[in-house]
Amino acid sequence: MATTASVYRNGNYSRNSLGTNNNKVERPPSVNSNPKNSLKSKSLRKSAPAALGAAKDDTGVPGRVRVAVRLRPRNAEERVADADFPDCVELQPEVKRLKLRKNNWDSDTYEFDELLTEFASQKRVYEVVAKPVVESVLDGYNGTVMAYGQTGTGKTYTLGQLGEEDTAARGIMVRAMEDILADVSLETNSVSMSYLQLYMETIQDLLNPTNDNISIVEDPKSGDVSLPGATLVEIRNQQSFVDLLRLGEAHRFAANTKLNAESSRSHAILMVHVKKSVRGRDSVLSSENGDNSPMVKSLKPPIVRKGKLVIVDLAGSERIDKSGSEGHTLEEAKSINLSLSALGKCINALAENSAHVPVRDSKLTRLLRDSFGGTARTSLVITIGPSPRHRGETASTIMFGQRAMKVENMLKLKEEFDYKSLSRRLDQQLDKFIAEHERQQKAFEDEIKRVTMEAQNQISESERNYADALEKDKTKYQKEYMESIKKLEDKWMMNQQKHAGGENIPGLKDESSNAISNGKDSRVGNMEELAEMKKKLQKETLLRKAAEGEVNILKSQLAGLKKSEALAKSDISKLQKMLEDEACQKEKLEGEIATLQSQLLQISFEADETARRIDKGGSEEVLGGLDSLMLQVRQPQINDSGNGEKAPIAKLFEQVGLQKILSLLEAEDADVRIHAVKVVANLAAEETNQEKIVEAGGLKSLLMLLRSSEDETIYRVAAGAIANLAMNETNQELIMAQGGIHLLSMTAGNAKDPQTLRMIAGAIANLCGNDKLQMKLRSEGGIKALLGMVRCRHPDVLAQVARGIANFAKCESRASTQGTKTGRSLLIEDGVLPWIVQNANNEASPIRRHIELALCHLAQHEVNAKDMISGGALRELVRVSRDCSREDTRTLAHRTLTSSPTFQAEMRRLRIDH
Repeated sequence: MATTASVYRNGNYSRNSLGTNNNKVERPPSVNSNPKNSLKSKSLRKSAPAALGAAKDDTGVPGRVRVAVRLRPRNAEERVADADFPDCVELQPEVKRLKLRKNNWDSDTYEFDELLTEFASQKRVYEVVAKPVVESVLDGYNGTVMAYGQTGTGKTYTLGQLGEEDTAARGIMVRAMEDILADVSLETNSVSMSYLQLYMETIQDLLNPTNDNISIVEDPKSGDVSLPGATLVEIRNQQSFVDLLRLGEAHRFAANTKLNAESSRSHAILMVHVKKSVRGRDSVLSSENGDNSPMVKSLKPPIVRKGKLVIVDLAGSERIDKSGSEGHTLEEAKSINLSLSALGKCINALAENSAHVPVRDSKLTRLLRDSFGGTARTSLVITIGPSPRHRGETASTIMFGQRAMKVENMLKLKEEFDYKSLSRRLDQQLDKFIAEHERQQKAFEDEIKRVTMEAQNQISESERNYADALEKDKTKYQKEYMESIKKLEDKWMMNQQKHAGGENIPGLKDESSNAISNGKDSRVGNMEELAEMKKKLQKETLLRKAAEGEVNILKSQLAGLKKSEALAKSDISKLQKMLEDEACQKEKLEGEIATLQSQLLQISFEADETARRIDKGGSEEVLGGLDSLMLQVRQPQINDSGNGEKAPIAKLFEQVGLQKILSLLEAEDADVRIHAVKVVANLAAEETNQEKIVEAGGLKSLLMLLRSSEDETIYRVAAGAIANLAMNETNQELIMAQGGIHLLSMTAGNAKDPQTLRMIAGAIANLCGNDKLQMKLRSEGGIKALLGMVRCRHPDVLAQVARGIANFAKCESRASTQGTKTGRSLLIEDGVLPWIVQNANNEASPIRRHIELALCHLAQHEVNAKDMISGGALRELVRVSRDCSREDTRTLAHRTLTSSPTFQAEMRRLRIDH
């Protein structure tokens, strides 16, 4: 039966599916089974955004949990074992009724929202169960799709089948993401996912297995549940999503039971966050208000809808006598049944409208708080088998679905203003305005310089032309004047000579009179020439005055330009002042927002602490305080707001004090001890706190816990804290001096949880890297403890074991090279070599890398060569020198083989080319 169940899990039904009518399946009602109610709900959902856009309205749309039943076909074992018995269930899809047979003549009848026979295709299951929920998430609501049923009935096949070989077998997860990516534009919107598992009441990250203890944070006002420590990956395409699902499925815990060869041992939870901008809202609102100003539009923040889709693949309920679980698998089954029982109690309380709903009984119910009785649109598919041998489990599953149908949720639109987007847009506009202003200012200054230069050039040229013309005319008139004077003097001298000659010589009297008359005529001509010269001088004077007038006009124009420049500079200074005022206003608003956020956070913490004190009281107050402090330690960015608040570690020391926290490690209450050791482990993760912890006696207290406690959680967390402290060389010697390696070895022998063994192996691996502690570590059982933890076979544990062996071998090689050690390797003496050879080509790269290094370091000492040859290590060393992906390791292996005469002789004997 287990083998057949595994085949069903991988998507191969034993009967042929009927796909002829699947393409004509109508979309079922989105919330209620009544179509009228469904239409009403849909209309309310479409009209809700206008009402919920700006105001924080708490009204919602009622919506009952929808439940569908899916019947698994008989597998090969059931067809043989139950061949003479009819199926214990009969589905009547046309009337949506299910009959559960008590015997051959009597049966019970139940009604559900949808009945899916064994012939229903994966496409029909998605359209009936999940598609309405996905559409609601795209509209801004939270949605949940969950599968519940007995182990081996097809829950994982229904939800998580990847369909890589057969696309028709794709499950709800893959099909939901296809619809989301088809509807969302990734250029303006975003889609991200987290993939988790709830294993043994511990929330672990399937995308980052090292993150194996994620805490749940609840908003005290809205009640929303979040997991801030989980890995959140943004989805860009469908293939990346499928790759992430494959990665998460590889890290999920599964076991082989009598009922299922690959029985899931944890609850898988896929969270898809859809952030979608609402277009067209700003323009509608502004037109209704009659305000179309661009500035008003730019100051309106865009509306963003944030929907969250949660897909939960619950681990199957099982009866121990039927599944044959034992050992660690038995403990897993107990944890699964307890969490499912807690979920059933919560659904019973919600169905009966009980005043108290025990949500805090399990982490599963806390995670599903919004899905049942909350604000999410929830669709549940219960999976059952036809075998009459499992009638009891089938009846229990059916009754779970019946009670879930009575749960009523109040759907609320998750819509808010995107202030971050508005801030980015305003910053961009401000940068644009500043750049444009700088360009205009530069252009204006260049224009002023150009006009000024042109005016100065024109003035200089006019003055130069005027001076040249004036100088030419002056020279010309002076020359003409001097020539005229000279002519007059010559004529006068001639007249004087003639006049003197006429008086002395007879007969010249008439000639003299004629000369005198001629002299008078010449003087008249000279007077006319002088008058003409005066006219020319007056004309030049007028021209000079005109030139001076032009110069004055140009000077007035220049003064006007300078005045315009001064006005422009004044406008620029005003604009700069306005920009500075806007920047100050922006800083003020940001400060007020940060203050409000810090006040809101403080009020939330105070409300949460008050509620815990009221609920628990007494010593539980200490436990609540530690929970709050652990939250601060894990989320330092909450307190580091830039408002002068102190860092969480300093605040922790001031409020509680390290001594008080360490004293709680010895408290009688087990929960107090567990929370206290978690706080110490978180503090030890920071190097600045390690010295304070050791000085205050924290190391001694942690080792005392390993000695006295029997709690697996304390083992795991205390070993993790010691591993953090063991990264410091001084602390390593203190750990060895206080018997730490002996206690870690004893704890490794008692621990069963792989995560506990991983922490212990990590601590011992850190100690193995200290050259001074080699002999003492071996004598106190450190090497044998590492080798003993190999029994777990968990990859993370094996990786730490391999790291410890590699560190030990490296220290031995260094000691041999320095001459402080002789003789065979202690690792070989303790029997580690066979395990090294066996895992030298391990598929897990962390294990293989450390073992390859260990091989190289062992081979560097010639005295180990014969043992390595007889143990088969030579061939692996040759493989490392040829095929190792790391060049440094490959080079080290090649150099070691080349330098060893023993290895060279053996390779020649075996005819191995190197």
